[in-house]
Amino acid sequence: MAENNKEGLTTGGAFYAMLSRMKYINRWGLMRSTRPENISEHSLDTAVIAHALALLRNQRFGGHVDPSRVALLALFHDAAEIITGDMPTPVKYHSPALREAYREVEAAAQDRLLAMLPEDLRPAYEPLLCPDEAEAPLWRLVKAADKISALIKCMEEKNMGNLEFEQAQVSLRRAIAEMELPEADCFVRQFLPAYGLTLDEQGATF
Repeated sequence: MAENNKEGLTTGGAFYAMLSRMKYINRWGLMRSTRPENISEHSLDTAVIAHALALLRNQRFGGHVDPSRVALLALFHDAAEIITGDMPTPVKYHSPALREAYREVEAAAQDRLLAMLPEDLRPAYEPLLCPDEAEAPLWRLVKAADKISALIKCMEEKNMGNLEFEQAQVSLRRAIAEMELPEADCFVRQFLPAYGLTLDEQGATF
């Protein structure tokens, strides 16, 4: 059995097992959180929101994007952090030199993940792990969803009395507005307020 396991790894068998470790990588490393959030949870939230943004673009703003593809890109958008860890935003964007250095580390991590796949599967995963310029409009939706997910986390922390996230909430709202994506503005305006409600206030009945 051990030999079979080793054979699988030498032919590219560790990729999915490595992805399962996303649940061990916590976000908000420099922040005092009332509840930890890992990148597995964040990736699912981001995928749900990205899918919604794509639907809004198509239904309300004359777009023609594939919501399923956008959701898939969002699921994998932080996969490299399994290797790099979640670098706090103030550190990552402290200077152009640090930002460029992080990009290099991130690219190396993406390549390492791809190398864990069998060669015949790599072409399918490469655009999911390494953003392709051809899909730049879709990645903008993912980026907006990523920020909205982070904004929701800030709201949750504030609702629990944790003021540690107060300034981050202000900054994220501003960053989302500055993206000038009508579907993101629509989501914030129509759907975001419900995240601050209790279960009963959301209208759930069982």
